[in-house]
Amino acid sequence: MREFQNEIQKRNYYIIVSGIIVLMVMGVVVDNPFNVRFIIHGAIVVIVSACLLLYPQYETPWIRYTTVIASTGYFYSLFYFYPETWSGFVLLCFVPALSILFFDKWLFYFSLVLNALFIGAAFIYIGIVDKGQAYLYIYKDIAGNVVNFIASQVILYFIFYLSNVRIQKQRMYYEQVQQAERLKTTGQMAAAVAHEIRNPLTVVKGFLQYYEEDPEVNKSFKRNLSLMIDELHTAEHVISQFLSIAKPDQEKTLDCVDIQVVLNDVTELLKMYGLSNDNCIVLSVEEGCSVNANSIELKQLFVNLIKNAIEASPHSEAVIVKAQKYKGEVIITVTDHGKGMTINEVKSLGTPFYSLKSKGTGLGLMICYNIVEKFSGTIEFESEKEIGTTVTVRFLLV
Repeated sequence: MREFQNEIQKRNYYIIVSGIIVLMVMGVVVDNPFNVRFIIHGAIVVIVSACLLLYPQYETPWIRYTTVIASTGYFYSLFYFYPETWSGFVLLCFVPALSILFFDKWLFYFSLVLNALFIGAAFIYIGIVDKGQAYLYIYKDIAGNVVNFIASQVILYFIFYLSNVRIQKQRMYYEQVQQAERLKTTGQMAAAVAHEIRNPLTVVKGFLQYYEEDPEVNKSFKRNLSLMIDELHTAEHVISQFLSIAKPDQEKTLDCVDIQVVLNDVTELLKMYGLSNDNCIVLSVEEGCSVNANSIELKQLFVNLIKNAIEASPHSEAVIVKAQKYKGEVIITVTDHGKGMTINEVKSLGTPFYSLKSKGTGLGLMICYNIVEKFSGTIEFESEKEIGTTVTVRFLLV
């Protein structure tokens, strides 16, 4: 997720960063003689400033890691260049705080470990080499300073953990709101499409069928009529998919459905479909996987998912379907070893008219999301380019 969605956010960021850069530059030039220390300090400030200014343009992991490493180097340069300033050690304790701003778990852990290694080297240097000449305030109580440092890292971890949990919840809520808006929009579109298009299609289809049965029409022309009727069947199918999403939920009759029976039926149905490209379906189901749902809609759900996996699979590759019980849930996974998808492509799945197939409508997955939500389940996609995709569906175990 990009952090800078508009120009106002970028402008505010640059205002804050400009103030930080001004302070860093003042730290170099104010009351600081021109020497080697001045040059190194100034060079580090330039590197950190460049990272901060470039970040909104790229927002990539490498620029984040570079910014954290450069900032760590900046604070440690202050500590070593100006040993008379005791507040330098306090700044070192809170170096990982910068990575919290990026809300990147691995970046925070990287910064935490990096800072621990650097502070360990600093204490060894002070205890063995310096021996209190420049860092007397640390040397007098090394054990106490070590304890203070560890305590500060624990506090930072606690802050990061709480912040990260809240951000993840907000992201999940945002995605749920997006999905609800998609369903609402699609329902409204479906009602309009069904009303405006279905009746004219029925009339056209009726005339074509009439001419197809007319003995006076020549046979070569009738072949064209058959093609037209087939295309109208396709159009009606798309409209029916819209209606299955748009129609108001009637009273749901829920049954105790055995997932093993459903998946056996679906795999038998799709087995011949996969043979056209020499793809097989490998099914593994743990006994006792039962859920409260409608068996017909569950079959529709898994037909869509497994059919997509077959179509994404290369020649002779198997599609692996597993179902198992875990912590009060039934977890069903469908795995293929196809081309995979990017993170942005995965995020767009379920959007009306978004499809990675050349002739796809995107309505199949839209229906899948609708069915899973109807029965209080969850559906997740994990994919990696040139490796494959795994779809995970979860329902409550009964």
